[in-house]
Parts: sequence; C-alpha cells; structure tokens
Amino acid sequence: MAPTIEPVHTSAPLPATTSVVIIGGGIIGLTAALTLAERNIPVVVLEKGRIAGEQSSRNLGWVRKTSRHAEDIPLALAADRLWARMPERVGSDVGYRQAGIMFVARTEAQMAMHAGWLQSVAHLSLDSRLLGKRAIDALVPGGRGKWAGGIYTASDARAEPTLASSAIARAAMAKGVVIVEQCAVRTLQLAAGNVCGVVTEHGEIRCEQVVLAGGLWSRRFLGNHGVSLPTLPLTCSVLRTQPMEGPTDIAVGAPDFSFRKHKDGGFIITQRGKLDAFLTLDHLLLGTQYLPQLRAQRDFLNISLGRHFLKDLGLARRWKADRVSPFERVRVQDPCANERLNNDALNNLKAAWPAFAQARVAQSWAGTIDVTPDSNPVIGPVAQIPGLTLATGFSGHGFGTSPAAGHLAADLVSGHAPIIDPTPYRFERFAL
Repeated sequence: MAPTIEPVHTSAPLPATTSVVIIGGGIIGLTAALTLAERNIPVVVLEKGRIAGEQSSRNLGWVRKTSRHAEDIPLALAADRLWARMPERVGSDVGYRQAGIMFVARTEAQMAMHAGWLQSVAHLSLDSRLLGKRAIDALVPGGRGKWAGGIYTASDARAEPTLASSAIARAAMAKGVVIVEQCAVRTLQLAAGNVCGVVTEHGEIRCEQVVLAGGLWSRRFLGNHGVSLPTLPLTCSVLRTQPMEGPTDIAVGAPDFSFRKHKDGGFIITQRGKLDAFLTLDHLLLGTQYLPQLRAQRDFLNISLGRHFLKDLGLARRWKADRVSPFERVRVQDPCANERLNNDALNNLKAAWPAFAQARVAQSWAGTIDVTPDSNPVIGPVAQIPGLTLATGFSGHGFGTSPAAGHLAADLVSGHAPIIDPTPYRFERFAL
C-alpha cells in the first residue's frame, strides 16, 4: 500500500497557453515550478496520475551529503540551504529536521570505503567525520552491533516525503502555477525542430519551454521522440513502524538495514543491502553501459525475469499524438513490497539495536527508482530538441537534492545564473 500523501486540490481546466510546461508532478517538477513562479513566469505542471504518487512520496526522506559523488555535493549543499528555509518559503511544515546521518561498517573493508570517500571530498570542508565503536555507542546508545567504525555528518537531515511535495504544490499554486492531475502528456509539439507546445490526452497547450521531470517514465517519453536516455528501473521496499521509543533521532545506515525517525514517532526502515531488479527489455538494450555498476554491486541486486518483463513489453515504445500513451495505461507505478526483504531489514536491525524488538509494522510499500549509468541525474537541455530541458534520472537520491535540482532546472529554463555548475549533469555526457 502506497504512503498517504497530504491531499492537494489541483486545477481541472487545461490552459491553452503558458510559458513553461513541466511534465511530471513529482517533487523535482514542483520545485522547479515554484522557483519559476517566484520569478513571475507562467507555469503549468501536468501529472499523468497524482502529484508525488510515485518515488517522490515513497523514498526514505534522507537529505544527505554523505557518500555522494564529489561532483554531486555542491547540489546537496545548495539543497541544504533551501531545505532549511523551505517551511518559511511554503508556509507549512515539510518535516525537515537536521538530526544527522550516520553510516556504520561491519568490516575494515567497508570502513576503508568510508575513509576513501571522506578523503575524496576533503576539499569541500564538510562536517563529516569517521567514528570508532565508542563514538557510535555514544551517539546511538543501546546497540549490540560489532562495528568496525562508521562515518557521521551532523548537518545531514531528513524531511517527510508525504508532506513536502504537497506543501510545495500549494505554495506554487498560490503564486499562479496551474497543476493538472490525471492528464498525461503524449508528445511534444515541434515547429522547425523547436518545442512549441505539448499534446495531452485532454488537448494541446502552446508553450515556449518544456521541462521533463518524469522520473522513470522519462526514458520512454524521450524514446518516442528518437532520443535515448539511459536509465534502468530498480525497486526498493520500505516499511514504517508504529510509534515507538527508539535509540536516536539520527538516521542510521548499516550494510543490511537503515532507519530514520518518522514524523509520527515511528521509524522508516529498509533493507539497505538489497534492491529488486526486475528485468525489462531496457536491461537488455542498455546493459553494457551498466557493467561497472553490476560488477561493483551484483550482491546488492535481486535479479529476476518474470511478469514485470511481459508487462513492460506490453507498453508501447512508439505512438502518435492521437493514440493512447503508456502514461495513460499506467497512471501510478505501484510495485508490491518485498516483505522478505523488509523482514530481513527489521530482524537485522533488532539484532543490532534491541530497542527495535518492540517494533510493530504499520505499513509497507515499494517504489521504483530510475538509475543512470553513473548514478547522477540529468539536469540540462537536450540539443536535439531546442526548448526541452531534462530534470530526471535521480537514481534514488533525488528527494534530498530536490529543492536545488528543481531550482537548477528553473535557472536553465529562465536564463538565470545557475545555482551551481550544471556541468556534471549535462545530458551529453552519456554520448562521450
């Protein structure tokens, strides 16, 4: 069962014209819309299902710099600043709490990876620090884990996925943004090769610019226009406990579990060491681009071939503007939680911190992540289609950087100085 998103009353009528159309009502698209609206630029957000219905509400809610690629950290630092002022900006609590994030290691090899990462980002002056077992016990008491050590970033944080997108959407609408749910965009309209509008299931909208923030659906949308975006789907299962007394407000990631405090007093828990990889045709088409990731992370993947392959194969890869699109056939990607992985995570957590023996599961769900070959997103223009900007491929860590990622997309669309250097996120890097 999907998490319950705080409801938002969106618009029904479809405008005839606007300046910018944003495809996808997830947190990235909504933040881009809010940023553009604050600059008095007319925006329409079109969502095939409901806002934040997929990964934007199903993620873990971590806002972290720890273990990100060095080139991705400027975006995370910018996001930190924007998250801190988000409640004032949107006039609502988004669950943002700067309580810190800790990763713990069971082996010296795992500890060496944390030390190597810390050395690779030394020039960025982060507050991350390595920990010994005593420091871990002091920060998260009551544990029985035999840790080789850990790494802790006190300035890392969390926010609530079921609150944040809704609050951002309401603030954007208050500034004039039109958000239309249950309205799939079928194709772009082009004039002399340039974007001049979009065709939706309910009609056409003329516009000057389009931002594609369609998450896992972006590859299929672009493929219909002859543009190949390399992303592959992975599925993460999650559980939430009932309210309980826990050992800490710090979010903790171990090799085979993670947990963080939830707004209602329970905990969000996942099996950090395993993701489901349900094979699709794209795995066959793109697999060679992911060989380095596969070699490094094969033990983290539950690879299977079954009904997911057939369901994906049944969705069109090419269609015309007057035909029903795949986005109308699947309004919300809603995979079933892998309860075996969730149970493993909870049992591993109980062994490490016995306080969780009292945990009772309130809800479980799963979400599908769109992963790029280098695990960094694509934020930038598409040279083949002038007027189209991408903000997609966030590889499971888009929620944390979403305020800055949406801001960067808005900067690129509106011609403002970018909030950070967009070079690491350019689409053309996959063609090199």
